[in-house]
Amino acid sequence: MYRIKETRKERGFTQLQVQMKTGIDQSDYSKIERGIRYPTIEQVTRLAVLFGTSIDYLVGITDEKNPYPPNRDREKHIL
Repeated sequence: MYRIKETRKERGFTQLQVQMKTGIDQSDYSKIERGIRYPTIEQVTRLAVLFGTSIDYLVGITDEKNPYPPNRDREKHIL
């Protein structure tokens, strides 16, 4: 269902790097990747910004990897 792990690996990040860049607890992130826990909207937004893709792609709604044009003001507050 989620493409989070696949996308993380494609981008060359470790789970620890994702935690450091997004502030998502590494334990929570690991559970999200394994499908044990659902990400919050804030977490999936942070991941989409970090990975340079859309939330829709990460959760499997679309196959289009390219993100929507960013809202620069919002992006500054995410990461």
